[in-house]
Amino acid sequence: MRIHQGTFSFLPDLTDEQIEKQIRYIIQNGWAVSVEYTDDPNPYNTYWNMWGLPMFDLEDPAAAMYEFRKCREAFPNHYIKINGYDSSPMWQAQRVSFIAHRPTPEDPGFRLKRLVWSDGRVQKYGLEPYVTDKPSGERY
Repeated sequence: MRIHQGTFSFLPDLTDEQIEKQIRYIIQNGWAVSVEYTDDPNPYNTYWNMWGLPMFDLEDPAAAMYEFRKCREAFPNHYIKINGYDSSPMWQAQRVSFIAHRPTPEDPGFRLKRLVWSDGRVQKYGLEPYVTDKPSGERY
């Protein structure tokens, strides 16, 4: 099962040249570039670990590509995404986000989990990734 999050998630994995072009696009729009990683790609996990600080006022995508490559070397078995944050007034939000690195071509996927809600008379269902059966750092 392939994880689909963010822009380009239904396309084949981007090459380094394509990732650099996307970073160039982020910079040309005046947005800050940030790199995040996780080994728990649950769709509800919106808090990925940050690799360094967001890079504001970049003029050359080489610096962001350097940070992305260092993150990929340090965490080859994690998901890595690149974000473009627009800090301009009235926006102050993430404008683009895409997965730049996946640990394996195939993700083990998710299971449906029944949850007892409230006093036990209401049942709800949620998703739970199979990878979380293993401890953090040993998931892929």
